[in-house]
Amino acid sequence: MIKKHTISVLVNDQSGVLQRVSGLFGRRGFNIDSITVGNSEETGLSRMIIVTSGDERTIEQVEKQLKKLIDVIQVFRLSSNPMVARELAFIKVKAEPSNRPEIFGVVDTFRASVIDIGPNNLIIQVVGELSKIEAMVELLQPYGILELSRTGTTAMIRGDKYQ
Repeated sequence: MIKKHTISVLVNDQSGVLQRVSGLFGRRGFNIDSITVGNSEETGLSRMIIVTSGDERTIEQVEKQLKKLIDVIQVFRLSSNPMVARELAFIKVKAEPSNRPEIFGVVDTFRASVIDIGPNNLIIQVVGELSKIEAMVELLQPYGILELSRTGTTAMIRGDKYQ
């Protein structure tokens, strides 16, 4: 059965590592739904959080191939454990003064925030699970989304366990 999987990849913080990891996915015909990269808790290492889709066999193959790459220190499937996952999105939406109360109602309902107000638009910041981001985007579509920027998923295992 094909489903989404979230994988944490700890890598050396060097140029070309992201290219090698993403190239592996491309060469193998695996799709990356989302990828985020940033510093880890250890100096000189970065953590990649990759969301991809596939059946169990495909994901096991992805993990094995990642472990073979130079500069990959650790590969861990987060989605096999209870985890916290979030994404950040900025949504620029048309907002004539007459529509603003309605839009502010949507923003409040989603516990989002307006981070910029222009003469005819608003920039909204929303943080949450993928489904929350998608629901908010869908509700704002009728007003006219001018621009959308998303970070991709970042995630961590819940509780005392860590990788």
